[in-house]
Amino acid sequence: MTRAYKVVDADGHILEPLDLWDKYIDPKFRDRAPRIVKGDNGKERLVIEEHMVGDKRIGIGRIGGVGARQGVVAADTLEYKDGKPGGFDPHKRIPDMDADGIDAVFLYPSLGLFSGAIHDPQLAAAVCRAYNRWLADYCKPYPDRLFGVAMLPMQDVDLAIAEMRFAKKDLGFRGGFLRPNPYDGKMINHPDFEPFWAAAEDLDFSIGFHEGASSGMPTVGVDRFEGRGAQHIISHTMEMMLACLAVIWGGVCEKHPKIRIGFLESGGGWIAPWLDRMDRHFDDQGFNDSGLKTRPSELFRRNCWISFEPVEGSLKVLADYVGPNKIMWATDYPHSDGFFPGAPDMVRERLKGTSPETQRGVLAGGALSFYGMN
Repeated sequence: MTRAYKVVDADGHILEPLDLWDKYIDPKFRDRAPRIVKGDNGKERLVIEEHMVGDKRIGIGRIGGVGARQGVVAADTLEYKDGKPGGFDPHKRIPDMDADGIDAVFLYPSLGLFSGAIHDPQLAAAVCRAYNRWLADYCKPYPDRLFGVAMLPMQDVDLAIAEMRFAKKDLGFRGGFLRPNPYDGKMINHPDFEPFWAAAEDLDFSIGFHEGASSGMPTVGVDRFEGRGAQHIISHTMEMMLACLAVIWGGVCEKHPKIRIGFLESGGGWIAPWLDRMDRHFDDQGFNDSGLKTRPSELFRRNCWISFEPVEGSLKVLADYVGPNKIMWATDYPHSDGFFPGAPDMVRERLKGTSPETQRGVLAGGALSFYGMN
């Protein structure tokens, strides 16, 4: 690397252009590709396999309304095409990064967060391939600042492995993302997924778990609350906690000592008591049915990373608890609940009084190590 990376956004997002599927998908899948329609209430919805996904109460136009959190943008009235221009156009994104002093960003989808809801594995693979090819083109003008994270069709393990290899060897991506939700009713440590984890380790390919609201996938707890806020609190954090339990307690990390796994956009404060609880059950032989030889907290520190939101009050304490190079942060730009402008300064405010080494680790070191850039 020739650039010095001092501030790294571990989880930004793009906005998929409306013509992505026409231009990039295999023509035989074009008539089945995701598309946007207006629902009965006039709100835009995403249609996948002739089923609408997403929250019908707000529509998907809101997804590009960064600034809504501060009341600057009335996101509820936005159409998708009018979302933050930097989400669609890399040349318009760079000035926004410069305004916040962000050296690099790792990019996740917006509409593509719903890809796990596709039932047909072949269609899922075609959607992922089209998206990944487009994302590589989005990043191409700024290869030392914009880094794509591949969408993987976990509906079929062999197809997911093939897409992972394509993303690494042909597109130069360093990592891919999965949903923390069950695929085909199976947790991610299910034996059927073992070849995937072996391939990810062999390819030196980071795997980030990323949730998405109202996704069309099985989601824990949302049947118990009706409010969108409560459902968002539940889905993002609790699905991630279960994925964390699956890869650590379920043996993925111990079986694959070189694997790198990240937990994204779910808050980070839960990780300390979650690891403590796993350790407590590991140490108690009456509970320890894991088969692990290594304490869960040690496996986390060896194989895992976690991303905090810039407003979390526990960041300073947990930087010491899990180690600053195991912590990342994110803008969530250009989503309506994202932190722009000012996210890096929010992180610095939370880290006041910590050592320069801790601040360097959180602001950049964690992301660089997770994505294999140091």
